[in-house]
Amino acid sequence: MARAPVLPSETQPDTGLSYRAAGVDIDAGDRLVDTVKLIAQRTLRDGVLAGIGGFGALFEVPKKFRNPVLVSGTDGVGTKLKLAFQLGRHDTVGIDLVAMSVNDILVQGAEPMFFLDYFACGRLDVATATAVIKGIAVGCEQAGCALIGGETAEMPGMYPPGEYDLAGFAVGVVEKDRIIDGSRIAPGDAVLGLASSGAHSNGYSLIRRILEREGAALSADFHGRPLADVLLAPTRIYVKPILELLHKVRAKGLAHITGGGLLENLPRVLAGGLTAELDRDAWPRPALFSWLQDKGGVADQEMFRVFNCGIGMVLVVADEDVERSMQQLREAGESVYRIGRIRARAAGEAQTLVA
Repeated sequence: MARAPVLPSETQPDTGLSYRAAGVDIDAGDRLVDTVKLIAQRTLRDGVLAGIGGFGALFEVPKKFRNPVLVSGTDGVGTKLKLAFQLGRHDTVGIDLVAMSVNDILVQGAEPMFFLDYFACGRLDVATATAVIKGIAVGCEQAGCALIGGETAEMPGMYPPGEYDLAGFAVGVVEKDRIIDGSRIAPGDAVLGLASSGAHSNGYSLIRRILEREGAALSADFHGRPLADVLLAPTRIYVKPILELLHKVRAKGLAHITGGGLLENLPRVLAGGLTAELDRDAWPRPALFSWLQDKGGVADQEMFRVFNCGIGMVLVVADEDVERSMQQLREAGESVYRIGRIRARAAGEAQTLVA
């Protein structure tokens, strides 16, 4: 539902209780709503009829779609938030929140239309919440969708001081005859990988365990950058370059590499009789993943099952579409590699192999 303004509390007798005394600051909530309205203005796009402030947001599917199908997705940021709390840095997790949902609906060919967020905390800190929502707006701008509403929940006793949780909800549109579902993938097709910006928003429970075991300082230099910057790098949003590509190339499959890594996300778009055979030397492995594997003693199979290992989005195209796909994506600023091929699956064989 839309993030609605909160009415001022009624005057209470001197001996009575109030919502503020119970731990909920309605006035702080009102201030945040006013700020969010201004932030959300930057993300407006065609289709928005009514946004933040009412009980529900209104959106009209743009008339450019002939036979529109709605595609929806929801996700969170996970325990990457723990690092944000520890460092007191809240300006990028909002980008992560948007990225996780819009990249998910993108894989079916959908153009994200609008986004809603849910911000929950024990005690509302307006400055922290504002920083988070500014990040959400940045993510929406990168994805070309409108921040159309949301909810701020202040729930005393539910969260430790200084902590909060996030959830996001994206809705997009795809032409019915342009839905990408993997059904056209066949042996001989090429697998392309788009570079990630880091660990994105997956595997952070393991990352934090490795940090604790190693005793690594988040302020330590890591290949010319503070380790904290590397770990908090926001999830890359692939929406605009992929949608532009889809106007020219009929992609056969897309997979967002999130929890489950390369090994478990690619099979989600493959028919049972197919295997994606990937060449681990076909793309540069970011130093972060080598460091995590070394310090954590993590097995190869576990690395590819937990982390994206440098590939945040996978695209399956016909062999004849490889060169123009790669050229266009590179012109759009993406680092893209031919990382493997599709072939018939042998009995008992996994659907994704990395060799």
